[in-house]
Amino acid sequence: MSIVQLKESTARLVAAQLLEIQAIKLNSENPFTWSSGWKSPIYCDNRLSLSYPALRSYIKEQLAEAIKENFQEAACIAGVATAGVPQGALVADVLDLPYIYVRPKPKDHGMGNLIEGKIEKGQKVVLVEDLISTGGSSLKAAQALQEAGFVVLGMVAIFTYGFDVASKNFEDAKIPLVCLSDFNWLVKEAVTKKYISEDQLSHIQSWRESPETWGK
Repeated sequence: MSIVQLKESTARLVAAQLLEIQAIKLNSENPFTWSSGWKSPIYCDNRLSLSYPALRSYIKEQLAEAIKENFQEAACIAGVATAGVPQGALVADVLDLPYIYVRPKPKDHGMGNLIEGKIEKGQKVVLVEDLISTGGSSLKAAQALQEAGFVVLGMVAIFTYGFDVASKNFEDAKIPLVCLSDFNWLVKEAVTKKYISEDQLSHIQSWRESPETWGK
């Protein structure tokens, strides 16, 4: 398995647009704190793209195109809760395919579902995510689908930080990953559009090398 190479034109445009609408924010002087406790000069909330119709349409079309190019046998689309749920639904509509989504944990009432939608064992499915950091939660969703009897062809996502640990996790799980844009294109566009200076760039790049200790 390998993480599929990005399309330059798509990667550049997605990075530029996410910066423009402030779905991705950069601040090396006053870093953000992630839920993991990591300090980060980057905060990413791709949910904001849903509020911009032109960008929303572009992202769903590019995710759908990525599935058509890399996972031609897809018979079902699965969104990863929570942020991947609306993106997945949009993509499934473009492709005219059945749609399901995977919860982070089973419901504590009713049927106690972990997977919402019709389960057909042996059906070939592609997951849709909005953001890949380490890949842990995304791959748990893939595992849940496999345990339910689905054949997981791969995953598509809007953006990835490009951590080595994520690459290893997807390699180990044998789940191909296709992302529209990544950290490298983000910082290129950030410098080009003057969101950050060249001096700030080196500091931000050092974060990607050791995020668990950066800023401490």
